[in-house]
Amino acid sequence: MRRTVSAAILLLASSLAAAAGTDALVKARQASMKEMAAAAKTIAEMFDGKRAYDADGFKAAAETLKARTGPALIAEFPEGTLGAPSAARMEIGQARPEFEALARHIGRLADALAVKAGQAPAAITGDMRMGAMLPMDGGSLLGKRPGAVEADPAKLPAEHLLHLVLQDCSSCHSKFRRKQQ
Repeated sequence: MRRTVSAAILLLASSLAAAAGTDALVKARQASMKEMAAAAKTIAEMFDGKRAYDADGFKAAAETLKARTGPALIAEFPEGTLGAPSAARMEIGQARPEFEALARHIGRLADALAVKAGQAPAAITGDMRMGAMLPMDGGSLLGKRPGAVEADPAKLPAEHLLHLVLQDCSSCHSKFRRKQQ
């Protein structure tokens, strides 16, 4: 009898510890997402003229995106932390290769953006701007064009890289994030 009670207490304690660990991981992930959103907003507002351009601020925001995407983003979504109370859908686990490919793609774009930000001049220049006739990643309402060759991120202007990062964020959220009520 004592063994059964002891085993039940141990099981309950480990379940509570796991739940507390999951809650902490979910809160850390949510904080990371908020940091990424704030960083992207900072850069977007600089390019939109809603915030004064600041090369150091641009660099810091780009470095935040770089640090929080790719492998770091993948690591924030381990099994057991999906679903309620998090807004992360269970589909992440079911479509893990797709989720990880998207996280790595965002990471490559953020890496290129951080390189450009590290070389940013004192003011926004024309070569930092998206410019006319630069294709976005998609091309149709049904998604990426089949057989489309992706441009080398290192050759794209910083503003265009930001738009591609935001496009990937939207794609990921539409598939893998529950809308909050």
